[in-house]
Amino acid sequence: MASEEFARSAPIGVFDSGLGGLSVLQHIRQTLPHEALLYVADSGFAPYGDKTSAEILERSIAVTDFLQCKKIKALVVACNTATAAAIKHLRLHYPDLIIVGMEPGLKPASILSKTRKVGVLATLSTIQSEKYQHLSTKLSAETGVEFIPQACIGLVDQIEKAEANADQTWLLLQKYLRPLLDIKVDTLVLGCTHYPFVAKLIQQLTSAYIPDGDPITLIDTGKAVASQIQRLLAERYLTNTSRDTPHIHVYTNGNPENLKHACTHWINIPEDKLSVFTFNT
Repeated sequence: MASEEFARSAPIGVFDSGLGGLSVLQHIRQTLPHEALLYVADSGFAPYGDKTSAEILERSIAVTDFLQCKKIKALVVACNTATAAAIKHLRLHYPDLIIVGMEPGLKPASILSKTRKVGVLATLSTIQSEKYQHLSTKLSAETGVEFIPQACIGLVDQIEKAEANADQTWLLLQKYLRPLLDIKVDTLVLGCTHYPFVAKLIQQLTSAYIPDGDPITLIDTGKAVASQIQRLLAERYLTNTSRDTPHIHVYTNGNPENLKHACTHWINIPEDKLSVFTFNT
C-alpha cells in the first residue's frame, strides 16, 4: 500500500531544450493540478533545432537519466525537435517509463483548414525529420491538404532571450509568415513548443496582413499532450490522489534567473510554489 502511494505521488518529468516546454508544462498544470512536476531546461545546449540528430539524442538521454534519478513516474518530451529525433530511442531505453512526446498538430490542422493549405512553423530539424516527412506525406495523400513547412531560424533564440516583443522578433515573424499568407494558408501549426509564447504576435501580424479576411487558426498541441499524460496515468493507476497543490521544481544548466522569470511571468507560477535549481549534466 505504501509503495503504491509512493508511486502515485512521484513527479512527472518534463524537458525541453530551453524555456519553450513551459508552454506544455502550463497545460499539464491546468489539467493535473495535484501532480508534482519537475522541469528541465537544457538551455546550455539550446537550441536543439540546429543540432544533429545524434547530438539531440545524446542530450535527450542525458536529461532523461537526470530525471530518472529523481524517481519520475512519467516523462514528457516537451520539444518537437527532441521528439522527432529521440523519442523512439527513449522508449527503447526506458521501456517501463510512460513517455509522451509532441505531435506536429498536422491532423487537427487538416480538419480545420478550409483553403486546404496549412502552414507549419517549426525548426529546421523538425521539418527535415523522418517523422515529420512521413506524417505530412501520408496526411496529404489521405486528405488532399497541402502542408507548407517554414523553418523559423532564429526565433527560438529570440524567445530564449525573453525578447518576444523585440523588433528582431517582429522582423523574423514577418519574414516567415508573409510567404505562407501569400499562398492563402488559413491554418498555422505551431510546430515548436517555444512558439505559443509569440502566438499573440502571430495573430496581430496575420490580422494586419489580411485585415478583411477570417482570422488565422493556430494549432498548439500542448493541451493534447496534457490530456494524453492524464489518460496514461489513469490507465496505470498512477494519478496522484492528494488534493494538495504541490511545489514545482525546475532545473537549468543555463541562466536560472531567466528560467525563474519565465515561470513566474510567462505561465504565472507563484514564487512560493517554485524552486529553481542548476544542474551540470
